[in-house]
Amino acid sequence: MNHDEIRELLHAYADDELDVINARQIEQHLSACDECRRSEEQIRALREAMTEHTPGYRAPARLRRNIRAALRREAKETHFSPWLVFTTGAAFAAVLLGLILFQTVRGSRENAIVDQVVANHVRSLLATHLVDVASSDQHTVKPWFDGKIDFAPDVHDFAISGFPLVGGRLDYLDGKTVVALVYQRNKHPINVFIMPAIKTSETSPDSLSYRGYNVLSWTHREMNYWAVSDLNDTELRQFSSLLAH
Repeated sequence: MNHDEIRELLHAYADDELDVINARQIEQHLSACDECRRSEEQIRALREAMTEHTPGYRAPARLRRNIRAALRREAKETHFSPWLVFTTGAAFAAVLLGLILFQTVRGSRENAIVDQVVANHVRSLLATHLVDVASSDQHTVKPWFDGKIDFAPDVHDFAISGFPLVGGRLDYLDGKTVVALVYQRNKHPINVFIMPAIKTSETSPDSLSYRGYNVLSWTHREMNYWAVSDLNDTELRQFSSLLAH
């Protein structure tokens, strides 16, 4: 693997998601490349920070009420048997703990993906590798992905609305090969990452600011979308509304 391929796999390497052969190649590269070694250390530091400082979650009021009601019913039916009350409470506590852990892990994973989205955006600008296929013609860009990925992304040119299509490329996100479509607003590049969604329900764009960049994420037509740019939030939302129709 070359230097760029190694950089794309650093997140997967840090998460122990690679096979032995690829992991060994990356280890050999890291021993000789200061730049990649620093990037890998930053990735691990970010993951450790998110793990150690993950926010706590309070159980919903309805769940707390249900737990208390169930405990009262069990105590009444068994004439307040201390042992049964204890075991019932322990069971519900285990369920509650599972819910909290699920929400915590999901939040950490979403934060990690946003970090990758922004890192991929910055890398595409620094490496002058913004597109693999440069064209404003959607009928040129979309067929270019045929045979390279196992899904068909929607590709549209929004030049008439002020967001012309620049082209597309393949990228790497959350351990998978994804589509990256590139648009432009004046002189502001916009990277749009697309991959199949696990949950296919439609969601509205959710925005956040990360490392000075605005990021929008949503699900549309069984695909997950992430749009990232230094463009202001208002115009980026205008752009996302075009993609979501």
